[in-house]
Amino acid sequence: MKAASFNYERPKSVRDALGLLAKAEGEARIMAGGQSLGPMLNLRLVQPPLIIDIASIAELRTIEHDGDALVIGACVTHADIEDGRLPDVTHGVLPRIARGIAYRAVRNRGTIGGSLGHADPAADWVTTLTALGASVQLTGAAGQRDLAVAEFIQGALQTALRPGELVTAIRIPSLSSTARFGYAKACRKPGEFAHAMGAVLIEPDKVRNRIVIGAIDTTPIVVNDSSLFGGATTHLTQQFDRALADRLLMQAGVTDPAARHIHVSVLARAIAEATA
Repeated sequence: MKAASFNYERPKSVRDALGLLAKAEGEARIMAGGQSLGPMLNLRLVQPPLIIDIASIAELRTIEHDGDALVIGACVTHADIEDGRLPDVTHGVLPRIARGIAYRAVRNRGTIGGSLGHADPAADWVTTLTALGASVQLTGAAGQRDLAVAEFIQGALQTALRPGELVTAIRIPSLSSTARFGYAKACRKPGEFAHAMGAVLIEPDKVRNRIVIGAIDTTPIVVNDSSLFGGATTHLTQQFDRALADRLLMQAGVTDPAARHIHVSVLARAIAEATA
């Protein structure tokens, strides 16, 4: 199929894009890389009267340090991150995750902000940035506000974006030299959407851990108290409570035992990697 007819605008600034959004009164869709929106248009799952293409806005491709965090413009592509075109404050986590997203052609066009804004449960950045404690910068006519990614993602394809707002940047905290990260996902074949995801961040110097179960049809499951999975970080693998993980998945609406088994197994792999 082909997309239904629509008007197309390509603003050169965030201000212009916000002006177009305001005039559209909720009837426009934002396009960044177009790797998610494009197929939806062609399948006529969405038929907006106006597409606002923000890919050429230079403000959305900036990269800068802000204190101990890295602030990445929303239109930075997965390939930019994969190829090391920005400082890596995560000791290899960001390029590794980018490298595993779909295929190179998708990574060349797809953007980190677009991925978060689309909020597909199986998107690598949704799970990873939640685990890293990242936040998203939202800009609208009333100004800017920041939300933790865990608060921004409100369900499958649902976010906290208000009418007339744009995702303009992502703030990623620097990881200390002692921090450890584990990530695993299950796909039927490379490049396909994942059926299960698990991410684990261990920060010994801050006595803090975070466990995230992603690729479920709701918000990711976030466990900030890893004592629920066995107490001390050095014993997470040995004491990993599979029954508890299974119950959390049940509470999140994953009723298929086989699907839960895959999720639990993927999470076990992520924990093993982080504690190796």
